[in-house]
Amino acid sequence: MISSIANQRVKNILNLKKSARARKEKDCFLVEGPRMFFEIPEERLLECYMTEDFAGKYQEKLRGMKYEVISENVCRHLSDTKTPQGVLAVVKRAEPSLDDLLKKEEKPCFFLLENLQDPGNLGTIMRTAEAAGVTGIIMNRETVDPYNPKVIRSTMGAVFRVPFFICRDLSGIVRKMQQAGICVYAGHLSGKTFYQYDYTKGTAFLIGNEGNGLTEEISSLADCRIKIPMKGRVESLNAAAAATVLMYERLRQKEFAENV
Repeated sequence: MISSIANQRVKNILNLKKSARARKEKDCFLVEGPRMFFEIPEERLLECYMTEDFAGKYQEKLRGMKYEVISENVCRHLSDTKTPQGVLAVVKRAEPSLDDLLKKEEKPCFFLLENLQDPGNLGTIMRTAEAAGVTGIIMNRETVDPYNPKVIRSTMGAVFRVPFFICRDLSGIVRKMQQAGICVYAGHLSGKTFYQYDYTKGTAFLIGNEGNGLTEEISSLADCRIKIPMKGRVESLNAAAAATVLMYERLRQKEFAENV
């Protein structure tokens, strides 16, 4: 049993929890809690650590699996939540290329994220993207780290199933998608109501920063600017809420419009 927080492995895990740079350099990230732990693809599981209570409770599911036992104190020290759930795992990152994503579907749907800062927003977008059948998510480097423990937790497992990657040049991504015949829409307050457009072909939606929206540089590259109509005194929607509305309008048009 690992019982000391001075243990080198414990220090390494703590570094992965706190540092985006460490996660990038080591090409891995942390997963915590039984629900997500048991969804980790076997080929991506690098290390796992659990308390004796957790190992005893899930002994049938853990049969044949290699793991390290840690004390309750070490578990509390490593946990990113107020109530530790007894298990942490180190998981290998897996990011596709743009070419891989473009080949995935004949009429793909992408969400391009610029400068999002809230971990909950990003995690919710990833989770909803899986539910709505989005092809993939691409974000610039200024967006919150998708491997941040808070983001990982809020994806509820979608992080293992929704293809995504971090790009250096979001403008270049937009241009490549347009060259591939994908229509790029920018969520923008000066746009036309989004219900007016056809999203049944290849589409990509640009979603900007929670407070400032998209930069003019990026929004100017879009084929169309669109907005979600709002009543009352509300000026804009939460980034995850706006993305959800767009995802499901695209899904409705693609799969259900003929039956309405």
